[in-house]
Amino acid sequence: MEILQIIPIGYLVIINLIGFAVMGIDKKRAIRGAWRISEASLFLTAFLGGALGCTLGMRHFRHKTKHWYFKYGMPAIFAVQVFLAFYIYTLFSGT
Repeated sequence: MEILQIIPIGYLVIINLIGFAVMGIDKKRAIRGAWRISEASLFLTAFLGGALGCTLGMRHFRHKTKHWYFKYGMPAIFAVQVFLAFYIYTLFSGT
């Protein structure tokens, strides 16, 4: 594997772990009534490539599942990211 392939894959792994973690952290803070992570920050994490991690964290921690914009928005962002990744891959792979 070339470095140009390893860097984006590493970035996506890290940002998705962060997305999963921020959902868990925000859920724990919500239970305790503590200061919360803003919804804008949660969506920013998703837009930066962490939509899968945010979606999995949302389901695992049962957090934000009643808000339609999270319930449908996070998977929609992930679907767009998969489409873009596939498009970019086909663009640069020459197939």
